[in-house]
Amino acid sequence: MTNPRPYFFCGIGGSGMSPLAAIVKARGARVAGSDRSRDQGRTPDKFAALEARGFTLFPQDGSGLTSADQILVVSAAIEDSVPDVQAARRAGATIVTRPELLSELFNAAGLRVGVAGTSGKSTTTGMIGLILDRAGLDPTVMNGAEMKDFRGPDGGTPSAVVGAGEAFVSEVDESDGSIRLYAPSVAVVNNMSLDHKPLDELRPLFRGFVSRAERAVLNLDNPETAALAREAGARALTYSLGDPAADLLAGAPRFRPDGVDFDVSLKAAAGRPAAAAAVSLGVPGLHNASNALAALAAALACGVPLAEAAAALRGFSGIRRRLDVVGAAGGVTVIDDFAHNPDKIAATLQTLHGFPGRLLVMFQPHGYGPLRLMGDDLAAGFAAELAADDVLVMPEPVYFGGTVDRSVGSRAVADRVAAAGRQAEALPDRAACGERLLALARPGDRIVVMGARDDTLSAFARGLLDRLG
Repeated sequence: MTNPRPYFFCGIGGSGMSPLAAIVKARGARVAGSDRSRDQGRTPDKFAALEARGFTLFPQDGSGLTSADQILVVSAAIEDSVPDVQAARRAGATIVTRPELLSELFNAAGLRVGVAGTSGKSTTTGMIGLILDRAGLDPTVMNGAEMKDFRGPDGGTPSAVVGAGEAFVSEVDESDGSIRLYAPSVAVVNNMSLDHKPLDELRPLFRGFVSRAERAVLNLDNPETAALAREAGARALTYSLGDPAADLLAGAPRFRPDGVDFDVSLKAAAGRPAAAAAVSLGVPGLHNASNALAALAAALACGVPLAEAAAALRGFSGIRRRLDVVGAAGGVTVIDDFAHNPDKIAATLQTLHGFPGRLLVMFQPHGYGPLRLMGDDLAAGFAAELAADDVLVMPEPVYFGGTVDRSVGSRAVADRVAAAGRQAEALPDRAACGERLLALARPGDRIVVMGARDDTLSAFARGLLDRLG
């Protein structure tokens, strides 16, 4: 970015906005922003950290947008009634969406690794970033979550890393359709299932993403991505936990409470010798073994040998809010987790059920719209994955304002789970859920706080731990 214009990020504290703002600032632009959460007094430490790093913050009242030279960056779904948008229009400022800006930066890179799929994007992105960093490629990494294996300028765990190399690794979002803006060198698709959109809408988006790539890394264990692999033909580099047809195949996993180990083999192909390596991850669960296979395949597509990539992953310690152990007190462990769709929830519960201890789960849906779309599947998933002595409590979905239809709430899901014979209840709010969890907890239990799009969930989990102590 040469002599860039000043940027203003509306919602700068968001998981997608904050890392993009960091990349733009690191490339020489002046960056300011606003956030409704800051105005509401939520997560003050996060905004204090942004200011300490040189971001100028304004109330979300339009006062920060006064010049036609500014570029306002907004989320794809922002409403015209937001004061920042109105002020930008009055001033004649340029308005771009977050995916438009990100895709512009991504598409300008020499080596572009786009990570897509319903589940596992953030973890896979962090793994690929770590491998390429250890391989000396000095990548830029744009993630939707904080990566524990990198350190930001303030010493914290960043969700973006700005490198000087040609490689740009980024999560790519299908929820708003912006996946169609990206032209990857390497397209990674972990899986495809119901989340923000029905499958009939998702299939053409992912198909187009793969068709624009020079190489496609695809999972044979998911029927939808296996179909993409058949269409991609020789451009596909496939992986699997058990399908011998895959280019990259995992052996039997060996589970630990804090990780998973497995061997991996690479088939010989034209211009590529066979190879094998041992993988040891510092994050648990079969789903993370699958994420690691995706990352190893992406690294191969970028020219990193399998043994070197596997060695880099031995240092991988995870992504914040992915089965994050907050701590233990009184014999009760508190876990903070991002799971919010049926596949993610199933992966978390299956991993935790591999080890002893009752689960006391608080699940906060990440919006009223997603709850209406996925309610039946969420209820079926909890009913299938909760054990008889587990307990599920649900507050109402996260809501920060706007005109969304709130006629269907958490009770619709909790009642279906209870009707299926599992212990589930909807409570008025999160505070009531916390009281219920603390009243139920006994030594050996694990309290799991689940949900997305709400940074205060981590503070809630820490608060439960403090009260247990």
